[in-house]
Amino acid sequence: MRLDQTSDQWWKNAVIYCLDVETFRDSDGDGIGDLQGLIDRLDHLAGLGVTCLWLMPFKPTPNRDDGYDIADYYGVDPRLGTLGDFVELVRCASDRGLRVIVDLVVNHTSDQHPWFREAREGIGAPRRNWYVWRDEPSDEPTGLAFPDTEKSNWAYDERSTQWYLHRFYHFQPDLNTSDQAVRDEIARIMGFWLALGISGFRMDAVPALLETAGLPEPVKDDPQSWLRSLRAFVNRRRGDAMLLGEVNVGLHDLGRYFGDHGDELHMQLGFLLNQHLWLALARQEAEPLEIVIRELPAVPPDGAWATFLRNHDELSLDKLTVPQRADVFAAFGPEPDMQLYGHGLRRRVAPMLGGDPERLRMAWSLLFSLPGTPILLYGDELGMGEQLALPDRLSVRVPMQWSPGPTGGFSSAPPDRLVRPLAGDGFGPDDISVEAQRRDPDSLLQWMGRLIRRRRECPEFGWGTSTLLETAQPSIFAHTCEWEGSTVAAVHNLGEAACATTLELGQDAKAVEDLLEPGEPEQLHGGRLDLELGRYGYRWLRVLR
Repeated sequence: MRLDQTSDQWWKNAVIYCLDVETFRDSDGDGIGDLQGLIDRLDHLAGLGVTCLWLMPFKPTPNRDDGYDIADYYGVDPRLGTLGDFVELVRCASDRGLRVIVDLVVNHTSDQHPWFREAREGIGAPRRNWYVWRDEPSDEPTGLAFPDTEKSNWAYDERSTQWYLHRFYHFQPDLNTSDQAVRDEIARIMGFWLALGISGFRMDAVPALLETAGLPEPVKDDPQSWLRSLRAFVNRRRGDAMLLGEVNVGLHDLGRYFGDHGDELHMQLGFLLNQHLWLALARQEAEPLEIVIRELPAVPPDGAWATFLRNHDELSLDKLTVPQRADVFAAFGPEPDMQLYGHGLRRRVAPMLGGDPERLRMAWSLLFSLPGTPILLYGDELGMGEQLALPDRLSVRVPMQWSPGPTGGFSSAPPDRLVRPLAGDGFGPDDISVEAQRRDPDSLLQWMGRLIRRRRECPEFGWGTSTLLETAQPSIFAHTCEWEGSTVAAVHNLGEAACATTLELGQDAKAVEDLLEPGEPEQLHGGRLDLELGRYGYRWLRVLR
């Protein structure tokens, strides 16, 4: 299968960049980022080498949950721009070879959405069945997303004198996804945004979306069949569209979200992989990462993992054991205000790694060489920090730092009018900015650009079959990816101490070519490669046969 024959699976060799419009760039001086500000900075993203923009929610909202409480699925928050601005963004991004995907948040709406306002009017009200109502709260367990804030899945509505279901915040009533009219509307929403030129959706909280507990009885079909129908609908409307699912579940449940025949989600965010990656970094041992890679379900030919060091939410560690989680907390978030929900961290990558340039580069090299599609959170190409004075998950959603100064080049508004405070503690704009790092050939930004371009030149990582390599050093993680007769190998030293190791690359391996530091190929003897890796050292190699 040639790469030029699989352009409909563009996402397998993509580099995805996640951003929040309101914190990326303010074009009109009101202190809030907007779509025109993003358009003005598309050249930065194209120059970095990313190929796909993932936009966090930008639709009209009361903004009680940073835009995830949506009040209109067919519009743009007036603070951020207009639908015309959005269409212009998609066009300008396409001119630069950038695709756009958007968040699809349809597990719940805002309680200010017109649908819910209608539903509140009483049992016979329009769209009453679009939500889930009970005369009394149900004891049926449905799971709480925020157990430290919400104590029940049911909230009482005085106007309708009944209780409504919510798995997230009480101001986010769940939609009744067993109702066919609701399903039709969700498809209509997806079709609308596809018609405006996007290339797919990041589907929020997929397990909650498909959850049947608490819904009116009986649920007529398997929720997985609905997910299959959504994929089929999306690909009828646009053949190369992609569904990227937020699926943070246990090991044995992951496979079913790809579908028995690879016909459900195209991609899943690799939460289990991410959690064990951070455990490996904390312990400076490869074993946690190796174990989870061996245990992950096989990915169907039309599927892939989306890998990340940091996403826009808390860094969830909920699938680790208590001792494992304690190790990660001790290494990367020892203070209580760095932790969240009892099982997560609310810090960015660079501060967690102490701003150590060598360790930071090793971690990104590791992420970009793992099988799957890498995702960057905006600002991580610079090593931006967090703002722990902000509540909950907002700590990592700070304004982008374009230049030194009191507003970081994000806005011309006074600092006290910015949508959020800037990062601090040595990671603010006077320490870290696009402008300064563009002038420094040895900066993280310049290095990330080279890494991203090299990753795009190595489709083996995205398309290939991965094999772990045995080494005698506990701190060494090594693997190969093979695709259509071509093999690349990546080796990373997760430890503080330099070490040496030997890789067995196969009897037919004649030499290796260094992909990150080009030079003369290194000849092998019997397929064996002796390596010395410095403190947090790493290498990408092409195996020549």
